[in-house]
Amino acid sequence: MSVAIEDPPLVLGTGHGGMPARRAVGRWAWRLFRREWRQQSIVLALLLVAVAATTVGLGIGANAPSEASVFGTADHLVTLTSTGTQVEADLAKLGNSFGTVEVIEHEKKIPVPGSANGIDLRAQDPNGVYGRTMLRLDSGRWPQGPDEIAVTDRVATVFGLHVGGTWDQGGKRRTVVGLVENPLNLHDAFALVAPGQATAPDHVDVLIRASHADFVAKPRPDGAAVQVRSDEADTSSVLVLVLTTIGLVFVGLLAVAGFTVMAQRRLRALGMLGAIGASHRHIRLVLLANGVVIGGVGALAGAIVGIAGWVALSPQLESLLGHRIDRFNLPWTPLLIAVLLATVTAVVAAWWPARAAARIPVVAALSARPAPPRPAHRFAVLGAVLLLLGLVSLFLAQQKKVPFILGGVLATAVALLLLAPVGVATIGRLARHAPLAARLAMRDLARYRARSGAALAAIALALGIAAAVALSSAVTAAKAAAPTGGSLPADQIVVWLSQESMNGPVPILSSTQADAMRKQVDTIAAGLHATSVVPLTGAVDPNGPLERGGRPPVVLAKPRATGNGVEYSSNDAMPLFVATPELLAFYGIDPASINAGTDLLTPRASIAGYDLIPLRLREWHPALQHVTLPSYSSLPNVLLTTHGMTPLHLTQIPVGWLVKAPHALTPAQIDKAQQTAVAAGLNVESRPTGVDQARLADGFTAAGITMALGVLAMTVGLIRSETARDLRTLTAAGARRRTRRALTAATAGALALCGAIIGTACAYLALLAWYHQEVHWLAHPPVLNLAAILVGLPIVAYLGGWLLAGREARVIARQPLD
Repeated sequence: MSVAIEDPPLVLGTGHGGMPARRAVGRWAWRLFRREWRQQSIVLALLLVAVAATTVGLGIGANAPSEASVFGTADHLVTLTSTGTQVEADLAKLGNSFGTVEVIEHEKKIPVPGSANGIDLRAQDPNGVYGRTMLRLDSGRWPQGPDEIAVTDRVATVFGLHVGGTWDQGGKRRTVVGLVENPLNLHDAFALVAPGQATAPDHVDVLIRASHADFVAKPRPDGAAVQVRSDEADTSSVLVLVLTTIGLVFVGLLAVAGFTVMAQRRLRALGMLGAIGASHRHIRLVLLANGVVIGGVGALAGAIVGIAGWVALSPQLESLLGHRIDRFNLPWTPLLIAVLLATVTAVVAAWWPARAAARIPVVAALSARPAPPRPAHRFAVLGAVLLLLGLVSLFLAQQKKVPFILGGVLATAVALLLLAPVGVATIGRLARHAPLAARLAMRDLARYRARSGAALAAIALALGIAAAVALSSAVTAAKAAAPTGGSLPADQIVVWLSQESMNGPVPILSSTQADAMRKQVDTIAAGLHATSVVPLTGAVDPNGPLERGGRPPVVLAKPRATGNGVEYSSNDAMPLFVATPELLAFYGIDPASINAGTDLLTPRASIAGYDLIPLRLREWHPALQHVTLPSYSSLPNVLLTTHGMTPLHLTQIPVGWLVKAPHALTPAQIDKAQQTAVAAGLNVESRPTGVDQARLADGFTAAGITMALGVLAMTVGLIRSETARDLRTLTAAGARRRTRRALTAATAGALALCGAIIGTACAYLALLAWYHQEVHWLAHPPVLNLAAILVGLPIVAYLGGWLLAGREARVIARQPLD
C-alpha cells in the first residue's frame, strides 16, 4: 500500500522545513501586518512621504531647463554675421562639410520702449530638422507669406497685438496670424516670420549635428562664432536619489525602533515558534517578511501618490521652470530605484531586530525577557571610523567636488546611527545622579538600547541637519556683514545691462535706448537717495561675431585644460573696465598721474596666468601701473586705458552703472530697486544682506525641532506601550500621577538633550572640515538657533511628556494577552 501526499512532512527541529514552513511563516507575517499595521503607521507614512517627495523631485529634475532651448536636437550652433553673397557662400560651405544643417535668420532686434532687451525677429521653419522642438503653435496658424507674422504672448502684450490684427513695425505692416512660443524656454520673447522672409538678416544661426572630432576636422567659415552643447551628463536624478537615501536613512532609524518594539511585543509568540521546531532562520523570516510588506506597501503607495501629485502640480510648475512639461516625462528607472530603496530600507531596518530576536533562547523568549544590550563600544569604534572618513571626505571636497561631498554626508549620517548607542549608554550611567523617577526612565532607555539608540540617531540626524544649515547661514551672514571683501560694499549696487553682468554678451544700445536706460537708472538712484551714479564701460572687439544679439566684453580669465582643449570659468575671471574720466574721478585718480605707456591700472602686482578673452591672447604682456582700487570682486579692479585698447582694436561699450547711496541699503530698498530694474530689462547686483539666509536657518531649525518632537512622540509612545506592565506594577505599589509624569518627561527630555548634543557636535565637526580654509567665520554662531536646539527642544520635550502623561491604567490586575 502506498500513500501519496502533496508535500513532504515537516521534520521539527532540523532548521529547514522547506517551502511549507516558509509559506506558513509568510502567511503569519502577513496576518501580523494586517493586525498591527496601525502600530507601524508612522513608518508607513514616512516611507510614503519619502517616495512621493522623491517622485516629484525626480520629475522636477528631469524637466529642468536645458540647452535644448537653444540647440534643439543639434549639438553645435554656428553664428554667421556675413551678409549678401558671403553669407550664402558660408552656408554652402557648412552644408558641404556637415550635410544636413538648419538655418535660422535673425533680423536686428525690435526695440522695446523702456527696456534694454529688444525683441528677436527670426525666420525659422517650424518643421526644421533640428529646431522643431523649439517652436510651438498656441493659437492661429504658422506664418506663410511675406506679410504674415506670429508672436509670443509677451510680445503681444507689450505691443497690444492679437491674432488677426496688424503690426506696423519699422515701416512694414504685417498681419498677426498666430501666437507661438518656445516650449523649452517660455521666457523667450520673439516674433516669427516664414523661412526666407527676413528682409535684412543681422546674423544667421546654423544648427549642426556632428561629433566634436568631425566638427573640428571639417572646414568652417572664417570668423564664425561657435557654441557647443555641453556633453555633461544630467546628474539631477542622481542628486535626488542621494537626498532620498539620506531621507530614507532617517526613516530607517525610526523603522528600527518600531520593529524592535514589535519584536519585543511578539517575543512570546516567537518563542512558541521556536518551541515547536522553528529554526532561527524561520524566526528571522517572520520579521523580515513583515519588513518587506511594510516597505513594499509604503513605497508603492508613495509612488502612486507622488505620480498623482506630479500630474496635478506640473502645470503650476511650468511658469516656475520656464518651459512646458510633459506630465508623463518621468525618469521611470530612477523612480523604480527609489521604490526599491524604500523597500530595502524597511527590510534592513527589520533585519537587526529580527537577528536579535532569533538569538534569544526559547525559555527567555517565552518569559518575554529582553535580550541584554550589546556593549556600546563595538558600535562606537565603527561609528568613529565612519565619522572620520566622512570628515576627511568633506575636507577633500574643497566645497566643489560632488562625489566627496555626497560620500562625506552619507558617511556622517551613518556614523550617527553607530554612535547613538554610546549616547544611550551615557544616559544610563548618568542616571545615578538623577531623582528616582528620572533614574528609572533613564535606566530603562539604556536597558532597551536597540530601540532607544535608533530613535536617538533619528533625532540627532534631524537636529544635525538643522544645526548645519543654521551654522552655514550664520557664516554667509557674517561674510555679508564684514566691512571688507565680498562682491560689493553695503552702500552700493551695480545695475547691469546684461543678466550675466560681464560674463556674457552685452546688448548693443542705440543712443535713444541708452538715454532710456539712463533714465531708468536715475529712477532707481532716486529711490535710494543716491549720491552718485557712475557709468561703467567695457571694451569689445567690433569685428567679433555677435552672440545672442550682443557682444561679449573682454575679460581676464585663467585657462584650464580639458579633454576638448582649453576652457575658461567665470568664477575666477577679472572684468576689464575702461578707465573713463567719470570712473577715475569717482576713485580719486588724477588722469595726469597715468603714464603715457600704461595699459592697465590695477592694485595687483601681476596678471601672469591670465588670458585675454574672447580674443584669447595668451602672450599679451600689458604695461601695469599701480593704483588704489577697491578689493570687491564686482567693482572695477582692473582698468583698461586708451593706450591699451588701441593696439587691440577695441571699442567702448556701456555695461552698467555703479550707484552709491549715503548709507547701507536695506533689504526693502534692494527689493524695490530690483523690481524696477527687472521691469526695464536690467539686472541689479547688491551685497547679500543675510536676511534670506537667516530665514532659511529659522525654517530649518523649526523643521528639525518639529521632526525631533515627532520622533520623540513616537518613541515615548512605543516605550509607554512596551512598559505598560511596569507602570501597572508601579501604580499598584502606590506610585502617584506625578511619578508617572516624571517617568515620561524624563524619557523625552533625556533623548532630546542627548540628540541635540550629538547632532550639533557632528554638525560643527562637519562644518569645520567644510570651512577648513576659513574657519574664522564659524566664530559667529547663530546663538538663537543653537539655543532653540540645545535648550528649547529639551525643555519642550520635557514639558510635553509631563503634560501628556499621567493617566492611570484602567485595570491594574488584568494583564494583556499576546
